[in-house]
Amino acid sequence: MAMRTRVYVDGFNLYYGCLKGQPHKWLKPLLLCQNLLSRNSVEHLRYFTAKVSARPNDPDQPVRQQTYFRALGTIPQITLHLGHFLTHDVTMPDAAAWRQGRNVPRHVVKTEEKGSDVNLATWLLMDAMDNQFDCAVIISNDSDLKEPISLVRNRFRKAIGILNPQRNVSQALRPLAHFIKPIRGGALANAQFPNTMTDSTGQFQKPARW
Repeated sequence: MAMRTRVYVDGFNLYYGCLKGQPHKWLKPLLLCQNLLSRNSVEHLRYFTAKVSARPNDPDQPVRQQTYFRALGTIPQITLHLGHFLTHDVTMPDAAAWRQGRNVPRHVVKTEEKGSDVNLATWLLMDAMDNQFDCAVIISNDSDLKEPISLVRNRFRKAIGILNPQRNVSQALRPLAHFIKPIRGGALANAQFPNTMTDSTGQFQKPARW
């Protein structure tokens, strides 16, 4: 019998690991996991991310993201969990000067995503405690998830899989996984939403520029 499997997606780790600059952002994540985990019964997927804000060089960024959230919402087996961004002015040393042994302060705008990793860890542990899965699959390469993954494996005796969006596997996570699979471009290309979709409010399109 196929193992009951739940997937936990670190949306920003996935994006920066294998989607940024690529043509596969209209990703249907449940289909990706079903294709890569054909021997498992993928019952549910939790997608963790945060709402982005408009930027001077990309004012349409929030519109594209909301359209993608709308696409995710057409799949009942996907639950979207949203963190938030903090943006503030900070003073940081100039990198080139720092390498030369000089401290030249620069004022920069720093944006930090908050909540996604904590939310992922929380729901991973909650679902393990509630016996919602036999196998947890994490789409992330973030070593900060080491402790909750270790607890799920060793305390709750669950199988752990990692679908790695990055080129190298975190050395902190590697020994905790029963299996690790890379997410390659071909797998992403074969797991895309249709260009035209329909939900309860009507028809919508894949963003033209993405």
